[in-house]
Amino acid sequence: MEVMPTFASFDGLRLNYTVWEGDGAHHPVLLQHGFAADTNANWISTGVVAALRAAGLTVISLDARGHGRSEKPHDEAAYTGDSMARDISALLDELALDEVSLVGYSMGAIIALASTASDKRIRRLATGGVGSGIVDFGGVDLRVVKPAEIASALLAEDPSTVPPSGVPFRLLADATGGDRQALAAVALASSSQGSLNLSAIGVPTLVLAGDQDLLAAEPERLAAAIAGARLVRIPGDHMTAVMSPAFSETLVAFLTAPQPR
Repeated sequence: MEVMPTFASFDGLRLNYTVWEGDGAHHPVLLQHGFAADTNANWISTGVVAALRAAGLTVISLDARGHGRSEKPHDEAAYTGDSMARDISALLDELALDEVSLVGYSMGAIIALASTASDKRIRRLATGGVGSGIVDFGGVDLRVVKPAEIASALLAEDPSTVPPSGVPFRLLADATGGDRQALAAVALASSSQGSLNLSAIGVPTLVLAGDQDLLAAEPERLAAAIAGARLVRIPGDHMTAVMSPAFSETLVAFLTAPQPR
């Protein structure tokens, strides 16, 4: 049965999440989507939720602040620092969960890495759509992604004036019915990212990366920076790798493998 409740996060912002109950044989899996996407765009329409449910897993998907059915402040301050990682912890509090697996894609992978470094309830981690930008910049790969350009693309009154680098984000925001002002605030907040303490991550970790994904360049450097992490390359680019059957198959195998003692 699918339910879509909301809860108040650490600062009172109301966030939407979805739960699909499984057979209880494994840790529940919490999914965090990418920038300008939502639960449907990143996880349902790509077949990931169906694959996880077919394996009997309980699946929980969080619509990040500023996205999906969650509240969408237009103030950049609502998205700065570790606010989205704290949302993950707040949801675990809300659901009274003390052991979960966490899967994040793109922006969601950055959130998932920060969450796993700080919250001991996360017992297994899988990231997708990120690579050496995490190591070199502590988050968004600023060699490829220019937050100010993305924000201006989202806020442009005339779509024909959007710079080429911002077109994919504008198209995705419009395709998902996103609030472009809120998403621009998210983008601008990402330009002041700090550093991620990857050495604090001590759980089994899977790094998934599309073999044509420019936003996940040199994923082997990310895997090398996390103790015991395993890298698996998936066919596709940033938009298509998550749709590949290999993505879901590798994820299911990782999430259902016996937990090391």
